[in-house]
Amino acid sequence: MSVAYEAVIGLEIHVQLITQSKAFCADSTAYGALPNTQVSPISLGHPGTLPRHNRSAVDYALKMGLALGCNITKENHYSRKNYFYADLPKGYQITQFNTPICEGGGVNIRLKDGSRKTVQLIRIHMEEDTGKSMHDQDPRDSLIDYNRAGTPLIEVVTAPDIRTGEEAYAFVTEIRRLVRYLDICDGNMEEGSLRCDANVSIRPIGTSTFGTKVEVKNMNSISNVRRAIDHEIERQRGILDAGGAVAGETRGFNALNGTTFSMRSKEMVNDYRYFPEPDLPPLILSDQYIAAVHKLMPELPETLFNRFTAELGLSEYDAGVLTDDKATAAYFLEVVKHTANYKSAANWVTVHIRGYLNEHAVGIDDFPLSGKRIADLIALIDSGQVSNSAAAQKLFPAMISHDGKSPLELAESLNLLQTGDADLIESIADEVLASLPQKVEEYRQGKTGLLGLFVGETMKRSKGKADPRKVNEVLLKKLGA
Repeated sequence: MSVAYEAVIGLEIHVQLITQSKAFCADSTAYGALPNTQVSPISLGHPGTLPRHNRSAVDYALKMGLALGCNITKENHYSRKNYFYADLPKGYQITQFNTPICEGGGVNIRLKDGSRKTVQLIRIHMEEDTGKSMHDQDPRDSLIDYNRAGTPLIEVVTAPDIRTGEEAYAFVTEIRRLVRYLDICDGNMEEGSLRCDANVSIRPIGTSTFGTKVEVKNMNSISNVRRAIDHEIERQRGILDAGGAVAGETRGFNALNGTTFSMRSKEMVNDYRYFPEPDLPPLILSDQYIAAVHKLMPELPETLFNRFTAELGLSEYDAGVLTDDKATAAYFLEVVKHTANYKSAANWVTVHIRGYLNEHAVGIDDFPLSGKRIADLIALIDSGQVSNSAAAQKLFPAMISHDGKSPLELAESLNLLQTGDADLIESIADEVLASLPQKVEEYRQGKTGLLGLFVGETMKRSKGKADPRKVNEVLLKKLGA
């Protein structure tokens, strides 16, 4: 009889901070420079050089910790993590070991089935990045670019609270959204500015003892995080079902075939010979300093989500789309400054404006219409002067092309203003019903779904200028006679 297992997963997410200079020296961190042009004796670890704290990196780490409800460490010390690898020019990495800047806290995630879960954090600590190894540039040798060496990072370490690849996917998605809201990282996994390692083990359901942990690396997209974890769970389950033992090791992920592969045996903490960094003084954070950083923080996505659903009455789906990125949320807030029709505002932002952005491959920061202009368009529809379909299909594109004219002026010039003339609507409705006598009889015998046919034909003959609500009223009256 096969054993039922559950996965126990912890994530380590490295967040590359978008400071202008490196963690402990003035080297530039600009992306895309020629290899080995953004280095100095300090970042290369030459003898006699001394590191210095980067204030912006500290501020960014604080923002992340405050956003996630962490406890902030007031007296911070750095350590040297010693290991030899070609991409580590000093032969050690400056990091935090005993005093991470943030401890505790948690991340709230929403899953596809609508359920929610809080993933607890163990710590967030500051450290510097390594260089980058390139194995595909030369047929014989691996090449090293040290431009990235010394770039400031924070590492977000979760408790082993995650149970599935889907939960891991949701967690990384939330972290990426949060760092973008805070403006501390661009969250681009493909460029390596957000990197995720997963510690995966399985155990029989109902037991509390952890299984053997395997670390999975090389996951360069959020979807690959889910794929790698799902595969690793099945791989370990297969080993145990066959009577084998899972080896504690570090494995890479092959995105082409969706499998993991062995890289090396798993290092232990004592392999790194941590000891206090002698060249950096303790970093002391006062309550006043922490409070000043807190004041600079924006409204966070979870707060906005709750406000959009509870106060504005939006669906969870609409609120989720609107808070997916900071710029979209800000644009929506600008629209609702000028209209109380929150549902319509959400629909215009998530459907019509989003469609335009996708079609033209631009971000909402480059969208040519202000939030006030969209609110004016909504007001025109709500007043019954323009139909929703005419607004979406004709007026909205015209507004983008003629940014100087008001929606009303454009609607008049395009002959889109609806008529509420009851006599005209009745006349057209009579023509429509007279042309479809068989359908009228079927309607009166119970096929009430034919009303849409009559409305559509009436709107067509009015060239879209009739008010659909009045058309409905007139037709229902005539058909019921």
